[in-house]
Amino acid sequence: MSADLGHLLGEVGAVLLDFDGPVCSIFAGYPAPRVATELVNVLRRHGVHVPPDLASEPDPLEVLRRTGADGDHGVTRAVEDALCAAERRAVETAVPTPYGREVIVAVRQAGRPVAIVSNNSASAVTAYLAAHRLEAHVSLVVGRTYADPSRMKPNPAPILQAVGAVEEPASRCILIGDSLSDIDGARAAGVRVIGYANRPTKIETLRAAGADVVITSMAEIAAAMIDHIRG
Repeated sequence: MSADLGHLLGEVGAVLLDFDGPVCSIFAGYPAPRVATELVNVLRRHGVHVPPDLASEPDPLEVLRRTGADGDHGVTRAVEDALCAAERRAVETAVPTPYGREVIVAVRQAGRPVAIVSNNSASAVTAYLAAHRLEAHVSLVVGRTYADPSRMKPNPAPILQAVGAVEEPASRCILIGDSLSDIDGARAAGVRVIGYANRPTKIETLRAAGADVVITSMAEIAAAMIDHIRG
């Protein structure tokens, strides 16, 4: 554990967690490219012209984002519904992130609220938490706004919603996330941010994006919180 990480966690009153990455790999057993292809097929069934770059898009959230940008709300709702159903299936085979559970439990034992702030659907997140007996440790789940992908991170709106719910100033909250959208959203919300580099290629990317601290294992946060609990 770095001294910077210990100092940073010692100053915060609430911990916000991204879901896919810091908590689990939601699409581990139901691959994201497969889901993205299913969403593209939804577009085709609705008569939408799908350009080659969208047809080969591997990220289902990006398919939804681009659908919403096209402005047809009926089609956006259809893609949203298909993605919500896919995410609920995906959490059944999601793989927990090593030490993700320990982080959640340790933060709660330290007397601080935990909120999940995710671009995945809230129903999928809550289903995962229930299946893994974590719901009692999480104060709030802020998921994707239905059929309005413009409000997904990096839009700070969901982060600010969580900040308001945990009743701590933004400056006393910290977000743990593994993507540029997490870093950018946290910065826009005035929340400090820990970059979780779950792949070596992310380390410099997250640092350059402005993460306060970059970690390569959730075990680092769990250890820091346990140190705080022990005093």
